[in-house]
This record gives sequence, C-alpha cells and structure tokens, in this order.
Amino acid sequence: MLKIKNARVIVTSPGRNFVTLKIETEDGLTGLGDATLNGRELSVVSYLTEHVIPCLIGRDAHQIEDIWQYLYKGAYWRRGPVTMSAIAAVDMALWDIKAKAANMPLYQLLGGASRKGVMVYGHANGENVEQTLEEAQKYKAMGYKAIRLQSGVPGLASTYGVSKDKMFYEPADNDLPTENIWSTPQYMNSVPKLFQAARDALGWDVHLLHDVHHRLTPIEAGRLGRDLEPYRLFWLEDATPAENQEAFRLIRQHTTTPLAVGEIFNTIWDCKDLIQNQLIDYIRATVVHAGGITHLRRIASFADLYQVKTGCHGATDLSPVCMAAALHFGLSVPNFGVQEYMRHTAETDAVFPHAYSFADGYMHPGEAPGLGVDIDEGLAEKYPYARAYLPVNRLQDGTMFNW
Repeated sequence: MLKIKNARVIVTSPGRNFVTLKIETEDGLTGLGDATLNGRELSVVSYLTEHVIPCLIGRDAHQIEDIWQYLYKGAYWRRGPVTMSAIAAVDMALWDIKAKAANMPLYQLLGGASRKGVMVYGHANGENVEQTLEEAQKYKAMGYKAIRLQSGVPGLASTYGVSKDKMFYEPADNDLPTENIWSTPQYMNSVPKLFQAARDALGWDVHLLHDVHHRLTPIEAGRLGRDLEPYRLFWLEDATPAENQEAFRLIRQHTTTPLAVGEIFNTIWDCKDLIQNQLIDYIRATVVHAGGITHLRRIASFADLYQVKTGCHGATDLSPVCMAAALHFGLSVPNFGVQEYMRHTAETDAVFPHAYSFADGYMHPGEAPGLGVDIDEGLAEKYPYARAYLPVNRLQDGTMFNW
C-alpha cells in the first residue's frame, strides 16, 4: 500500500494563472496534477480543497481507477468542468506517483511508445493574411509539420486567435471580460482567401489547420468546409457549438474537410454520438478537463473503434504538468493524430521545470520517472493569482454570441 499522507493546492501566475495539486505519500513520493480551468481557476481550488482532498488522505495511491470512480460516482453530482478538472488533477498526480514508484517514465507504464515522437502544431496569427503567413513561415523554419492559421477579419477590430504576442498568445486578457464584435459573413468571406494564399506561400508539405471557435451554424460550417476543400486542411476545428452532437451530421453532408471538436468536453458522453456515428475525425478532449489520463484513455479507446484520432487541446492554460501528461498519453495511444502546442513563457517554464522537449516538429516527454515535471514552490510564490477572464462576443447589432 502506498498511503496518501497529504495533498494541497498551489496557485501561481507566472504570466497567467495555474492551479496545481501536489499529492504526497507516506513513502515520500510526490505527484503533480494540473487543475487549471481558464477564467474559473478558484472554483476548482475550492472544489479540491473543501471536497476532494479530505477524501484522499489515507487512501492507497496505487488504486487509481478506484479513486477515479469514487470521486466521479461518489459525488452524485457528475460531470461539468469544475468537477472533472479536479478529478483530472488527482488522476494525473496518482499516475505520476505510480510511475515514479515503478522508476519509469509514465508512457512506459501506459504500454510503451507507439511512435518515436508526438507531432505538434503551432499557432501562426496576424492582423492580416500577410502577417499570418509571415508567422507561418517562422514556424515552418522551426521544423513544424503542422501549423494553425488564424487571421484578422477585414472590418472587425479583433478576431479570435490573433494577438500582439505571436508566440505566447493568451486569450484571458482582462480582470473583467473584454467584449469583441463578430460578423459571420465577413469571416466566411475572408477565410478561403487566407488558405488560398497559404498554399501558394507554404506549399503542400505542411499540414494546415483552422479554428472556427464554435461560431457557425451547421449549414454555415458545411459551406465553409466545402469552400476550403481545395486547400486540403488537416482539420476544421470547433465548426459549430457541440452541445447538439447531431448538428455535425448536417456538416458532414456538405463537406469532406476533416472535423475536430472537443476541447471543452468533460466526459465520454459529450462525444459518444459524434464518435460512434463517425461525425468527426479528431477528438480534442484534454487531460485536465476530461477527467485525467484514466478517462482520456477510455475516450481514445472508444474513438479508435471508429477510426477517430486524438488531437488534444494544448493551449497555454494547460500547465507544463498537463502538457507532459498529454505527451505521455499521445506517445502511447495507437490512434494519436496531433497535439496542440502553445509554448509557455520562460517564467512559466522556470516555475515548472520539465523533461519534455521539441525537435523537428515533434515532442517527446523525456525519460524521467513519472510525468517528468516538478514545481519550484518558492518561485511559484512570487507570482500571486491575478483574476483574468476570457473575452465574450457580440454580433454587430449587440446580440450576445459565442466566443
């Protein structure tokens, strides 16, 4: 038995907020789990501190599946981003401990490597097509095999995915929500022009991706997907809000552009119909928001039955702890597709020293036991929590819309 002696939550903000759970066993082993929920961080802190941690003390850290079921079924109130982020943090930390106890990197404990490295994609963005392609050339020169393209929309003051800081885009930008203005017709007119120019400038030996960010109706998404077919996108992400999984059937009827969705999904139930009806090509659920490694493996195994691949969310609100977990997961699962990789700042990397690395378009979690990530608690204390919200969207007539 590897008895849990203590667990506590560490909140730090080295450029943005992170919530980290640290579990300690009586044998002196420690494990880290990411519990960051962008814009709602303190909700998860409270859930962990007040409701979850008291239930962990004295339990056997080796019983990962049983503890997962206990926290999911035992709470009665299931699912939701707060609950599942808290469970994910516990799950990550316990896998970290188990792999350290076995003295092996986590991916070995998950069945070993299924590939030499994890292909990642970077984010190229600009206020116009020319700036976006200039950034894309930089990523291509760095060795990236896959690049997401986002560009400003003529006539709109701001657009999702476009930022002043190109390498370290952080959407949670204000201590109260920033309000953006949106126009679907202007957007629909601009995107095909971006990808036509991109193929002319970048060629055909790099994968190109695009994020709609839930802003189209199914029929609008079908039209955009069809318009983009000549440019052979790797995927079109979050084309429409996915609460209604059946909506993707209408998109499928109108385009062969591959579809990806799921970064805000919490459980397998959010994507069950999408996967079994083969309405998507990539599932983007992530370790921290979908209940940890234990549950994400379940989603991936189910998806593999229907030839749906993984494409896990990897924005800067996932700490290096979660990025490491995603890389161990991605290296091990047979139906891996691609991993999003938004580079953390030097300040964040200093707080979370890690073993993972990037080279020639691929990442590897490294060979350190466990997740291969630590936290410098003394340095973390120097970066106190700072409230930050994600933006909101309104249409040009003032109607509240999807951000």
